[in-house]
Amino acid sequence: MPGSGEVRVHFVSADGARWEVAGPLGETIMDCAVDNGVPGITAQCGGGCTCSTCHCYVPSPWYERVGPAQGDEADILEFTPGRRANSRLSCQVVLRADLDGITVEIPPPTD
Repeated sequence: MPGSGEVRVHFVSADGARWEVAGPLGETIMDCAVDNGVPGITAQCGGGCTCSTCHCYVPSPWYERVGPAQGDEADILEFTPGRRANSRLSCQVVLRADLDGITVEIPPPTD
């Protein structure tokens, strides 16, 4: 159970492995993944929105809450392997109270 001011995030890998972790409000989903050792979110640029190594899928109904990618994020996602309509860069999704329990799917590795 998360503490006060924390949001639960459920990560699901392409092979079905699951992790439930918590991160503080205001942190990004990428930070939450990296801080908790969730594999598949490597975050090579450290959250600078300059790569796609934190690419994830946000399924409904969560996608409707976080909304689509905008600006630089949308531009980067256009060239991201495995991009889907519900793709986001996890460095651009900030944890808010209404996202408690969000599910994030990790794309399969690309070669």
